[in-house]
Amino acid sequence: MNNINKSNISNNSLHTELSQVNQKFFKVNILEIVPTTQDIKVNIFEEDLSLMIDNFFNLYFQEIDKGKLENIRKKFVLNYFNGYNINLQEVYKWLLNNKTCSSSIYLLGNFNYYGIGIDINMQSAFKLYEKAADLGNIVAQYELANMYIDREGTESDYKKAFELSNKLAEREYSCGINLLGYCYEHGIGTEINQQKVFELYERAAYLGNAKGINNLAYCYEKGIGTEIDEKKAFEFYHKVADLGESFGIVHLGNCYFNGVGTLINNQKAFELFQKAANLKHDMAQYNLALMYENGYGTEKNIDKAIYWYKKSAKQGYKNAISKLNNLLK
Repeated sequence: MNNINKSNISNNSLHTELSQVNQKFFKVNILEIVPTTQDIKVNIFEEDLSLMIDNFFNLYFQEIDKGKLENIRKKFVLNYFNGYNINLQEVYKWLLNNKTCSSSIYLLGNFNYYGIGIDINMQSAFKLYEKAADLGNIVAQYELANMYIDREGTESDYKKAFELSNKLAEREYSCGINLLGYCYEHGIGTEINQQKVFELYERAAYLGNAKGINNLAYCYEKGIGTEIDEKKAFEFYHKVADLGESFGIVHLGNCYFNGVGTLINNQKAFELFQKAANLKHDMAQYNLALMYENGYGTEKNIDKAIYWYKKSAKQGYKNAISKLNNLLK
């Protein structure tokens, strides 16, 4: 079975400085004349929205620092504003006309990145994140580092990605520590250093970052910066799976399928791949299709195999695309 692709690198408490970075940016103009009913409605809307945005940033950064995947974070944004019955188009229009501080600039970039209220525009998202990052926005710095690595909206710049990751790690943000570990693992802006890789992933895991825990398990499984310890790898993958993270669930499935730190159990592997596939994890969808194709842990079912290969291929998973080409000849 394939191991998880960690190209998308990517729970400690927020530092006091975060509240300073994410200060209120929705200001209500106080007029010296008696306000009209419309003025009052606008002021109430903006004042309420200001509090919602403040709360949103604190919660959203916690999601990032816990190591949540991008698709989960997008869902968080949508659910948050929808929960207050706030029209996302209205928020977008307001942000467009009020790029007054790093928080509003970042959120506008977020709307561009995920295509919230508009079409996805990576170039605009990058420029807005860059501007917010220059103003000291922590979340924007993290997003920007990832965009430099993944060449989203810009050319790759590994040196800048490393510098941003190191800056966040120095301030003890687990998301930055994990990202810095990834840089040392793959030689992004620095020399490969497996000892540092292990130490940084261990540090991020200790702070509760799900990606850090998953990456620490991978180190134990493959012997990166430490001795191979399949039992510990299994235990840490299990911890991530227990957090409900799809990447941990699929890795735990791999453990059961390949007998890593546990006995081989194809039925358990099938159940885990199915769970992660339903969470839209591309590799889990591919693995689930393999199980159906070969009858591992379930009855053979080529139609279901093709269904899940298509799901995985739609997300760009290359092995699934190749499989489909062979099966549909």
